[in-house]
Amino acid sequence: MNCVHSRGMTTIPEIIYPTTTVRRSVYFIAAIVLSGCTMIPPYERPALPVAGHYPGIDGSSDTPSGTDIAWWNFFTDRSLRQLITLALANNRDLRVAALNVEQSQAQYRISRSAVVPEVDGGGSYNRAHASGMTSASWNANVQTTAYEVDFFGRVRSLNRQALENYFATSEAQRSARISLVAQVADEYFSLKLAEAQLLLARQTLEAVKESKILIQATFDAGESNELDLRTAEGQVQSAEINVLTYERSIDQSHNALVALVGSPLPDNQPAARPLDECDLLAEIPPGLPSGLVQRRPDILEAEHTLKAANANIGAARAAFFPSITLTASSGSTSTELSKLFGSGTGSWSFSPQVSVPIFTSGRNSANLDAAKISTRIEVAKYEKSIQTAFREVADALVAARSLTKEIEARTMLIRTQQHRYNLAYVRYRKGEDSYLNVLSAQQDLYSAQQSCLAVTFSKLSNQISLYKALGGGWK
Repeated sequence: MNCVHSRGMTTIPEIIYPTTTVRRSVYFIAAIVLSGCTMIPPYERPALPVAGHYPGIDGSSDTPSGTDIAWWNFFTDRSLRQLITLALANNRDLRVAALNVEQSQAQYRISRSAVVPEVDGGGSYNRAHASGMTSASWNANVQTTAYEVDFFGRVRSLNRQALENYFATSEAQRSARISLVAQVADEYFSLKLAEAQLLLARQTLEAVKESKILIQATFDAGESNELDLRTAEGQVQSAEINVLTYERSIDQSHNALVALVGSPLPDNQPAARPLDECDLLAEIPPGLPSGLVQRRPDILEAEHTLKAANANIGAARAAFFPSITLTASSGSTSTELSKLFGSGTGSWSFSPQVSVPIFTSGRNSANLDAAKISTRIEVAKYEKSIQTAFREVADALVAARSLTKEIEARTMLIRTQQHRYNLAYVRYRKGEDSYLNVLSAQQDLYSAQQSCLAVTFSKLSNQISLYKALGGGWK
């Protein structure tokens, strides 16, 4: 349990010197360590700097957060699941994040080791000659050197700071993991979008090639003009350029996936599902903003960093009080090795030292002020992380409603443009209209179809962004 000491009320425990062996000293040290207090201020989580509910969401809703959905349940495409599994095993950035956690854990263990005395063992032999006499001595001992008795919690405050930094690094790894899952899914659907766009471009190319063949025949027969022929040729060339563009996009998306996965893509991938299937991703209940604070890794990381800064205040406060260090040893000394551990050869020493800060030219006060300011900075960063998370979720929720309606509107537009193209083509074949109207209708139809594919991808990408913004992926 932590307790806060004021400068005027702190009582330095009386030091009891050992009367027999260093063992009593060790018991004494252990008792002090176990019963001591720290000067870390009580931690209070800052209030939420955002509204109690998301825009357009009922504030009384008690639906669970999207974080309760594991990623393997959120993504229903088997091929995508396989790629995410590979990425979690092979991605190098994620390996670095994991190693950072291990390094932070090691740093915490280093800090924690300072709480208990360090005991060393040693032995020596000395032979000397002086004034015509030769002497020899053997020595064996165990000792602890300059161990700081943590009366005022300075060491434990630093230990708590290291622990919170370790927790923060662990949350950073979790955040990296969720980001990787989202990146793989986003790039996977980018690849599927490019494949769908390429298929549409090839279908359009075949259609305009057929039109060009027909117009070439009528031109050769003298039934159409050269303008229509050159217009049809331009259509074919544009369609061929579109095919090349989407083939390049597929190759680039494939390369991006390989980089994210960290290994070549498997040859035995399950068949991919169409991009416009409505159940490629599970539905996401947004929950309430308070859930973000408890679950989103980057917010938890910011809070642990705040707690580490708060613990540093305890260490800065302890610097105003005396520092007590102990050096002790126990062993045996003899002039003969065979009698080294015999009766009457024992030896021990116990040397406590007290260092009292008298004049530090304001250094301790400045360190305390700096620690307090650092904590206020981390509070602001913590609150900012919550505000950023709130905006990301709110933006994704707004986009989800808008994109669903936009897909419906664009689907109706495709039907209208298809009907227009059919009418224009029939009128051209009857000689009632020019080929320019057919060209315009065909271009508008193609544009509507490609735009609908792009918005379908945007909806999927937005669902992934919402899932990531809610901190989902790891129940």
